[in-house]
Amino acid sequence: MAEGTAEAPEVGLVLYRDCQTAMVHGITDLFAVATYFSRQHGGPSLRVSHWCLNEDGSFSRVYDTDPGRPGQPRMLIVPGRLTGPAGLEEAAPYARWLLDRHGQGVTLAATCGGTFILAATGLLAGRAATTHWQFAEDFRCRFPEVQMEPDRMVIDDGDIVTAGGLMAWTDLGMRIVDRLLGPSVMLETGKFLLIDPTGREQRHYASFVPRLTHGDEAILKVQHWLQERAVRAISIREIASQARLEERTFLRRFKAATGMKPIEYVQHLRIGKARELLEFTRRSVDQIAWEVGYEDAASFRRVFNRILGLSPGEYRQKFAAFAAA
Repeated sequence: MAEGTAEAPEVGLVLYRDCQTAMVHGITDLFAVATYFSRQHGGPSLRVSHWCLNEDGSFSRVYDTDPGRPGQPRMLIVPGRLTGPAGLEEAAPYARWLLDRHGQGVTLAATCGGTFILAATGLLAGRAATTHWQFAEDFRCRFPEVQMEPDRMVIDDGDIVTAGGLMAWTDLGMRIVDRLLGPSVMLETGKFLLIDPTGREQRHYASFVPRLTHGDEAILKVQHWLQERAVRAISIREIASQARLEERTFLRRFKAATGMKPIEYVQHLRIGKARELLEFTRRSVDQIAWEVGYEDAASFRRVFNRILGLSPGEYRQKFAAFAAA
């Protein structure tokens, strides 16, 4: 095996209580595979280190693929965790350290709920970021100054990179390999690990989870009513009457409570039902369009594609139970 002579860029993983061990070990292995292919081409290795918070507030290496050598990470990654995002108090010492490292030129990255720790640095204010789609509303409440885009799997903003759900570390890992070792090594790594290097988006997988804890009882009543009736033609006047509100007042309060206009909300409910029918039945797309409230199948296809980033046929091919079988 030819060994590269170039300086090894170091990527550090920031460990904290209950962080996702599958991500920590998985991305460490991914970087090892990338290093193998890079060396075959005479390129550099990726040095990988793991960092823990000490009782005195400092951080130290607890794992290093090249122990004993001096150096500092070029990039630091904050994993997510299965038990949910860290609160502000827990995140504070990590945020201070990350902010200091960023000031020294280190690129920061996070996956899943780790984006909450990254956001606690204040560096994401006014910038786009992503996290697990199920945490998106919580994130928006905690960090309203951040442009949350949960449909996206990876957002590479140069000095800060964020990735979406629990398995988005594979997408993040591929992006980092591309940046540090080049596209050829990235493609070889993806082929070896059976990872699609491009084209994944969280919206392909995310379920529509409406806001129900907003405290507006009239709008909540409408939401429950729509859950049963969204697949038939409904006018704004009819919906507003369920809330016993004047239309203009209803529209304002509905948007404030749910983050969507009523027509957008109904579209998401209909597409959610259509996804279920595409996954578990063999009915044609035209039949499904009719069943979920669209008289025009072409209109249904446009809305489906806009919300999910896939056509109904592509979605069925990717996710249908009988297709997998």
